[in-house]
Amino acid sequence: MICVLQAEEKDRDEVLRLVENLLRELEDASDEFGGIERRKILQDLEQAGRRFTAFLARDAAGEAIGVATVVETFAIYAGGVFGVIDEMYVDPAHRSRGIGKLLIDAVKAHAREREWVRVDVTAPPEKKWERTVRFYEAQGFVFTGPKLRYRVSDAGA
Repeated sequence: MICVLQAEEKDRDEVLRLVENLLRELEDASDEFGGIERRKILQDLEQAGRRFTAFLARDAAGEAIGVATVVETFAIYAGGVFGVIDEMYVDPAHRSRGIGKLLIDAVKAHAREREWVRVDVTAPPEKKWERTVRFYEAQGFVFTGPKLRYRVSDAGA
């Protein structure tokens, strides 16, 4: 049986490990991913407070096999406060067993508790990620277009 619970401070290493697995999988060449700066991430997590929430899926043995992270934000276009799923990952050995749906259901329940007007998620647009997009659509998400980013650290002065 799979159990999905909101992660606590003691679960941070498991959350970071699963997100690192996700980032390795998203890299075109997995040997290019050098890992995350744990010290900085943990410091930023402290500052984020209750705006950041992670959910862990655990198997019957208690092993963390999936994660979803969501952050609270605000936008006028969105109609107020809403959530953004930033990372979602299920260990490949446990996929296609409904674990992703359980994680999304936990995020949806959290959104209702927080009275968010919506939850957004970005899925990679490449053809190899079509299954991911279909998964989110099956969970009630609607495609609204690509997302662009600007890396402040790359901008210079």
